[in-house]
Amino acid sequence: MSKLLFLLFLAGLQVAFGRYHPLSDKFIEEINSKATTWRAGRNFDESVSMDYIRKMMGVHPDAHRFRDPVMLHEISDDEDFPENFDAREQWPNCPTIKEVRDQGGCGSCWAFGAVEAMSDRYCIHSNGTKHVHFSADDLVSCCHLCGFGCNGGFPGAAWSYWVRKGIVSGGPYGSNQGCRPYEIAPCEHHVNGTRPPCEAGGKTPKCNKKCEGSYPVKYSQDKRFGLKSYSVASHPEQIQKEIMTNGPVEGAFTVYEDLINYKEGVYQHTTGKMLGGHAIRILGWGVENDTPYWLIANSWNTDWGNNGFFKILRGSDHLGIESQISAGLPKY
Repeated sequence: MSKLLFLLFLAGLQVAFGRYHPLSDKFIEEINSKATTWRAGRNFDESVSMDYIRKMMGVHPDAHRFRDPVMLHEISDDEDFPENFDAREQWPNCPTIKEVRDQGGCGSCWAFGAVEAMSDRYCIHSNGTKHVHFSADDLVSCCHLCGFGCNGGFPGAAWSYWVRKGIVSGGPYGSNQGCRPYEIAPCEHHVNGTRPPCEAGGKTPKCNKKCEGSYPVKYSQDKRFGLKSYSVASHPEQIQKEIMTNGPVEGAFTVYEDLINYKEGVYQHTTGKMLGGHAIRILGWGVENDTPYWLIANSWNTDWGNNGFFKILRGSDHLGIESQISAGLPKY
């Protein structure tokens, strides 16, 4: 089917069902006519399959059953939290905090949010002296109790796996960094880019307990472990205390169609249908135009959103963002 015929087909669907396609200009216009704290724009070409996008929502509906016990911080009545906090600025010697990864056409966000925060914390708790990219590939393929690989998983189980079994190193797709770099290629959100087109159906990699040939360390020797894993209480101040004390955390929330068009501002669900549960990394907070927000790194590459980052309403458990926080501490 040519692109023109495809777009005419989409337009026909919009008329038939009385709603706009989630990647259409009309839907973006609808969002911007309703949203008051954020702005939508184009992140994906209209030809990108919605099956591909739905596939990226990899927090399984049963994830709440696999959460670690809650760890509570002692917070005094006179404790004063800063209005703005950004882990990238707090720990400038830990470069992974600034990074945005790409999960590709695989529902591995549950693994990405985990290994991203683990990588940050491994550096932070070494006072910036130890650096590693924990391997999303190793976690998504080898943690069989974490869920269903590319078909969704449980963020809490990922952190307990780090403690029990350890995770090897591994950088982005094609990077040759670490023991097990990511095996699923990033896709091209835009028609005229250099990456392959976004096609649904990223398959879970095999649990290959062997480092790639160019890496000089054995798989078993490359494992690094967590000391302990836990959930964080859903109160905003508990989450703030955890981030300030120990570094970025993994969070999860419900994604609706409007979020995939996010460009800037503080996201609040405005319009569109639910797509599924999604895990991300929370690295700070702030206030923008009197609206409190969490600062979040997504795993849909840097050409999505605001260079791969976004802000979401803080303080009201919007879409569950404050009730599914997972974390842990590294072991050296």
